[in-house]
Amino acid sequence: MLIKQISVFLENRAGRLFEIAELLGNENINIRALSLADASDFGVIRLIVDKPEKAAERLKKEGFSVGLTSVVAVEVPDNPGGLASVLKVMTDAGINVEYMYAFVEKTSDNAIVIFRLENMEKTVELLLGKGLKILQEKEVLSL
Repeated sequence: MLIKQISVFLENRAGRLFEIAELLGNENINIRALSLADASDFGVIRLIVDKPEKAAERLKKEGFSVGLTSVVAVEVPDNPGGLASVLKVMTDAGINVEYMYAFVEKTSDNAIVIFRLENMEKTVELLLGKGLKILQEKEVLSL
């Protein structure tokens, strides 16, 4: 149920994102989802790719600071209040959302949201118990 995500720390300068995108493209690594957060001097790009270990290895070889973490992809009702309904389940259980971002595809009438949570396994069990759908890694990569 957990999905491997790559986090890349990079200095905030022109062309740095291009270098990552070009490198991954040259290695035939497909980006399925991404999020970019920046500060004045640096940024963090979080990526879900079809070959996470290969991507991390190649980026490290090129001098990027790379980390692999686990995230979860949750189907969220795509209507007003849909996200709030999923977040309420987590809030009521005292689970903190470290960060989240939307996925670029949709399944049925639901959106897909990527979550990084403080207790991944407990949260997955909780969400499944509440009838929410958690996508497998192969499902996310096939969208």
